[in-house]
Amino acid sequence: MQEQPIHVLLVEDDEVDIMNVQRAFQRHNITNPLYVAHNGLDALKMLRGDGEHAPTIPSHRRMILLDINMPKMNGIEFLQELRQDDTLKSTPVVVLTTSGADQDRLNAYRFNVAGYILKPVTFSTFSEVIAALNQYWALCEIP
Repeated sequence: MQEQPIHVLLVEDDEVDIMNVQRAFQRHNITNPLYVAHNGLDALKMLRGDGEHAPTIPSHRRMILLDINMPKMNGIEFLQELRQDDTLKSTPVVVLTTSGADQDRLNAYRFNVAGYILKPVTFSTFSEVIAALNQYWALCEIP
């Protein structure tokens, strides 16, 4: 499959959804490193570092799975900040959310997301979505 891992940042505030992503990684033997941020502010800190600490996530071969509805800084606010940062703006982002609101979808695509996926209700379907995303990552030429 792929030779170099893709560093996946999951930006998600719901612990059940975090556990579902972790379980899906295990179920499908996905070995890409998974990092978790509970909101957009934490995610930016992990990507940029905070002055005292280096970034938590390597600056190469990374992908973001992003929820929309989060405290402190929601997904759309995060995308706006990410796309204004010259060092982060090319990072691929896939929205994985429960929000089916047309406005959220339109706003996300305005910030050049690679995809907008509604979270499936059952774990089995959710797990298959994660497996499909893993295949997508393996096929993409992510710098």
